[in-house]
Amino acid sequence: MKKRKCVNHSEITEVSTFDIVKVLPNQKRLSVRRGEMAKSTQLIDNEVFRAYATYTAIVLLKMMLMSLVTAYFRITRKAFVNPEDVASFGKGESAKKFLRTDPDVERVRRGHLNDLENIVPFVGIGLLYALSSPELSTALLHFRIFTGARILHTFAYLIPLPQPGRGLSWAVGYAVTFSMAYNVLKTAWLL
Repeated sequence: MKKRKCVNHSEITEVSTFDIVKVLPNQKRLSVRRGEMAKSTQLIDNEVFRAYATYTAIVLLKMMLMSLVTAYFRITRKAFVNPEDVASFGKGESAKKFLRTDPDVERVRRGHLNDLENIVPFVGIGLLYALSSPELSTALLHFRIFTGARILHTFAYLIPLPQPGRGLSWAVGYAVTFSMAYNVLKTAWLL
């Protein structure tokens, strides 16, 4: 087993090549043997993981908000897809006229579906990326660009903004997720 020197400000320690050592801002040492899971308290002390958690929470909340926007459009446009949803409008033929599709409701639904198709992979790949020990500045760049692209994409869908605004915001977010996946594979290539 090879030994290498690890400098922690004024402290010099010998570390095996099988150890992962991370110096945290509050001068605590995070040392985890390869193959061992980090404790949750160690993850929360990791700045990259905290950034991941912050930006993931933002995009997940935005995606949850899209459910409320869909409900708002369904109620204001009186466009429902389930018979039980129109029971409060009467019975028979008077209620059936509310069982319909509406272009505004469908537009919001498509935006929500697009969130599901893009945010779910970001959550999984972003977690692997955060655990692969990237530089904080690079990780923040990835997380911030993705979050901004998804928020812009939502506005482009809801307003609607002319193309290529929506397409470009989707492509930027997709490229960020792909970039994180590439970095994870590059770091943890075990094939």
